[in-house]
Amino acid sequence: MTDKLNFLHENIAETLKRGAQYADIFIQSGEGHSVHFEDGKIDGISSSTSDGAGSRVIVGGRTFYAHAPGNDKASVAASFAECAASAGMEGLRESASQVPLMERGEPIAPPAVDFFREIDETIKKESKHIRQSSYRYSVSHRHVLIIRPDGTAAFDRRYYSSFAAQVIAERDGVLQTGSERRCMSLGEADFWCGATPLEVAHTALRRALLMLEARPCPAGTMNILMDGEAGGTIIHEACGHGLEADIVEKDYSVYRGRIGEKVAHESVTMIDDAAMPGLYGAYRFDDEGTPAQRTVLIENGVLKGYLTDVLSSQLYGLPLTGNGRRESYRNIPVPRMSNTYLLPGGDNLETMLARTENGLYVKKMGGGEVDPTSGDFVFYVTEGYLVEKGKVSAPVRGAILTGNGPEALSKISALGKNLIMDPGICGKSGQGVPVTDGQPSMLIEGLTVGGSEA
Repeated sequence: MTDKLNFLHENIAETLKRGAQYADIFIQSGEGHSVHFEDGKIDGISSSTSDGAGSRVIVGGRTFYAHAPGNDKASVAASFAECAASAGMEGLRESASQVPLMERGEPIAPPAVDFFREIDETIKKESKHIRQSSYRYSVSHRHVLIIRPDGTAAFDRRYYSSFAAQVIAERDGVLQTGSERRCMSLGEADFWCGATPLEVAHTALRRALLMLEARPCPAGTMNILMDGEAGGTIIHEACGHGLEADIVEKDYSVYRGRIGEKVAHESVTMIDDAAMPGLYGAYRFDDEGTPAQRTVLIENGVLKGYLTDVLSSQLYGLPLTGNGRRESYRNIPVPRMSNTYLLPGGDNLETMLARTENGLYVKKMGGGEVDPTSGDFVFYVTEGYLVEKGKVSAPVRGAILTGNGPEALSKISALGKNLIMDPGICGKSGQGVPVTDGQPSMLIEGLTVGGSEA
């Protein structure tokens, strides 16, 4: 491997001699398979490969980038030469060698499809109100090799598996949708340890049927008790993005210039940790070859740091945290979260319900919108219940949470003992990467709830 890379290391070194502040090459090789089952039959099976290389040269804080399919020596060298030329550094040596710089590894088989029909038939026997059910199962792996300007190279193998179920139920002309997913950075052989596809499908069905029973959510300012299962939407969207260094500096995040200041309730400690095996946002090295690490963002309510990639670390004089991530070789890396979560506290759910008194118990969050510079958010609740006199009461639908991320962190008055991690795909700069968000149950006092009239 080293002999194959010497030629590229020499080209990178040449750009540094000519004035580049940084240069690297990202090479990937991988494959993936996906199966979609809907309306009682296989609706589609797709397979893909993803071999290619992206070359980067940074000069004076400006990034020049080129990418090309294929990972043989000639293709990669040509891509880097093109990138360097766009930065005004013509004449780098190219290669005619077709020798691959990285093998794809053992092929992975498409996911099994035998169980789809059995799951679907079982689910449809549960209720006469089911109008549609669908399932998607995906498996993939990716090998990445990052050639760094210090003369080293970092290699990582990444495996991803995901299963999602969606059920649409109808009664008296009213349609409600329930969904659930399981996503992990594991191969298919280990993916189902601790869960089954039928359990995932049952959760989706339960949510759809529950919403048929739900009444419209009232509006107003309420105490909000979020279950650990609610997902880390507030943590990720309303707070986490505002702690990514490019947003901090370029877009003037609300957290800009506040390291060392209190930005949350003293019970809040927020962590980003890519070195958590099996979680969807896990990796050994980020997409710039920096080793994964555990980064404390907020500790006991005090802001401790930001998430950085190489460029933001150099531009703004910040510690390098290993959060330079990209969707594929076609994309430039930017600061991104990995596995981001709040540390649990010491309160139990019953005590927190009693303190909620009258409010909203959020069992599951949905999507929404957020301004990462201000932290202002609008989030939808997909499973929620009224809390009346400290007890969980009727399910409600149409609940919308509005507020501000930093303010919400300051209004947390209790954190549960449980920590539940929720996977997903995070979108930023036109790229999607796997992440996991986590939180314990938490009581937030005085959030605005938008309700529904239907």
